[in-house]
Amino acid sequence: MRRFLLCLLCGLLLPGPLSAATGNHLIGQKSPYLQQHAHNPVDWYPWGEEAFERARRENKLIFLSIGYSTCHWCHVMAHESFEDQQVAALLNADFVAIKVDREERPDIDQVYMQVAVALTGSGGWPLTVILTPEKVPVYAGTYFPKESRYGRLGLLELLPQIAARWQQYPEHIRDSGRQLLERLNRPRGTAATDLGAELFERADTRFKSSFDARYGGFGQAPKFPRPHGLTYLLRRYRQSGDERLLDIVTTTLDAMRRGGIYDQLGGGFHRYSTDREWLVPHFEKMLYDQAGLALAYLEAWQVTGRQRYADTVREILDYLRRDMRDSEGGFYAAEDADSEGVEGKFYLWRLAEVKKVLGAEDAVLFAAAYGVAPEGNFAADIRGEQPGMNILHLVRSLPSLAVEYKMTEAQLRARLAADRAEMLAARDRRVRPQRDDKVLSAWNGLVISAFARAGRVLDAPVYLRTAQRTADFIHQRMRDRQGRLLRRWREGDAAIPAFAEDYAFLARGLLDLYRADFDPRRLRQATALAQQLLDRFSAAGGGFYDTADDAEQLVSRPQSLFDGALPSANSVALEVLARLYLLTGDDHWERPARKLLARFSAEVSDSPTRYAQLLQGAMLLLQPTRQVVLVGPPEADTTGQLLDILQHRYLPETSLLLLPPGQSALLADLAPHSAGMRMLGGRPTVYICRDFSCQKPLTDPAEVAARLAKPPVASRP
Repeated sequence: MRRFLLCLLCGLLLPGPLSAATGNHLIGQKSPYLQQHAHNPVDWYPWGEEAFERARRENKLIFLSIGYSTCHWCHVMAHESFEDQQVAALLNADFVAIKVDREERPDIDQVYMQVAVALTGSGGWPLTVILTPEKVPVYAGTYFPKESRYGRLGLLELLPQIAARWQQYPEHIRDSGRQLLERLNRPRGTAATDLGAELFERADTRFKSSFDARYGGFGQAPKFPRPHGLTYLLRRYRQSGDERLLDIVTTTLDAMRRGGIYDQLGGGFHRYSTDREWLVPHFEKMLYDQAGLALAYLEAWQVTGRQRYADTVREILDYLRRDMRDSEGGFYAAEDADSEGVEGKFYLWRLAEVKKVLGAEDAVLFAAAYGVAPEGNFAADIRGEQPGMNILHLVRSLPSLAVEYKMTEAQLRARLAADRAEMLAARDRRVRPQRDDKVLSAWNGLVISAFARAGRVLDAPVYLRTAQRTADFIHQRMRDRQGRLLRRWREGDAAIPAFAEDYAFLARGLLDLYRADFDPRRLRQATALAQQLLDRFSAAGGGFYDTADDAEQLVSRPQSLFDGALPSANSVALEVLARLYLLTGDDHWERPARKLLARFSAEVSDSPTRYAQLLQGAMLLLQPTRQVVLVGPPEADTTGQLLDILQHRYLPETSLLLLPPGQSALLADLAPHSAGMRMLGGRPTVYICRDFSCQKPLTDPAEVAARLAKPPVASRP
């Protein structure tokens, strides 16, 4: 009866449901996420003054829904509620509904996610927030079903309750919201603490204590890849020689590569594992995960020389080039977990399907290698799938499998590679998950780093050319008329003023690209981006806000620090500033870097593993480093030998400049300390410096290799 009365009320309050043909106010938006909701019966608005003006004029609360196009539970809530006429009628009658793509507007997401965490103790997506017309939050949560169940309030109950309270007690609700904002906007503690070697030792201890020695990774389920934690541990292994740290990294990388979290056919990693064993993933694929994990495997290859890590890097990057690159050079944001309305369907296999693709004989070997069983390994009772579905994962070591099937390991690898190619071709004929084809500056900055570094370390020119093309695309197509960086490009349209993470991530990508191709233009571009960070994003107490000083003013100005799935803007900015200081010797970059580190020192010291990327930047300021300048013609054989040492080896504490003879003026203004450096005896020459005080120049590659074999040990003054 109550539902019937609600429907009657909906009919009285609305002239009629929105037409799916005409859509709502999201029609014309470029975001794939907003386009997914453009034909909902909910009268959605994009974030903007039109929506807020209506809310003020009609004295209505705002129903803010934040998500992204590849978010599984966003899809669930959309199908259950936002495509439902009853829910739409309640929203349209009593609220102004706004949709936000968190990947386009991370600032809005950051502000209101803090609210959700403060009110509920947790966050996630879809993020649901009720605002006053003044954008002040008064209620928050994540996923809400249509009807109440399992102790979770449904929208059919929640929305009328909130609307009624707003009509009865509007000022009380406003006051409560303002008090909440006052608490959230209180300055964070600024008392600095001294940071030294004990900070890194404490982080090492905590990583060790949370490490899952049986299955790799950290903690129990769900498990996330945490690539910046792994790259931090590799740096600490180089400094300390602690084999336990290396074991944590290699055990984790091996377990992930064998598991279902890795796409065994197409390459690339899914978002996270729902179980402890890395078998059952959440199947969406994010661009930033691919970039971060490619770097983790690449550095592990440099440290260990294990070929499987280099192979994994190539598979990740080849996947990105094949499936995630726009024809103009930018990389897309993500691939969905769902296809045909079912999560993971694109990636799952029955044994009968494998036999049909490969034939009975090859299917036996493939099933033995990749864990394909008649009963399946994908829990039907959890996911609602029919039994017999399998997630491909490596269940046997290749040497043992080769012995069992009486072939050499090389023969086995070749046969499995051919089988995977056939299986991939068959999978490509399925309905693919939706791809979010927007290009984001920040995430592409991460990709530039991965391709540039892989290009030089793996001697893969195609990867280096990819990084160069992506960098050129962003600089040519993702700037406004004043030359400022823009956040998003899609279908020829670049828009949204860039955030601090866009500047920081792209600057780091350009520094990595400079180290790969030694084009001084890249160093100048990185310097310009870093200067924009200083000029437009700096916080008085140190560090950077997420938004520029002339950006839209929200109810608070976010300043992110925690390194989650993505490293924070402040963490990457710290690395950029420290690297520019080591390259140039200019304390213009060192001063704000140290100020940033001091500003957040207490928080980092208290929970160091939450700031694994920031710790890597801190190492460049607090631990011994080297500055290396190579003077020589790039085409000379000896220059090539020296670059092989400097480019291929794992030297995270070492900066590198290349000065071709006669071209030192190109870098003289950026790196004045290099101005007097010359070739000795007409031979390519390496200058190895500490605190910009250089040792005797070297021309013998063997001497250079010996000098750089171990990290510097003396402490910085």
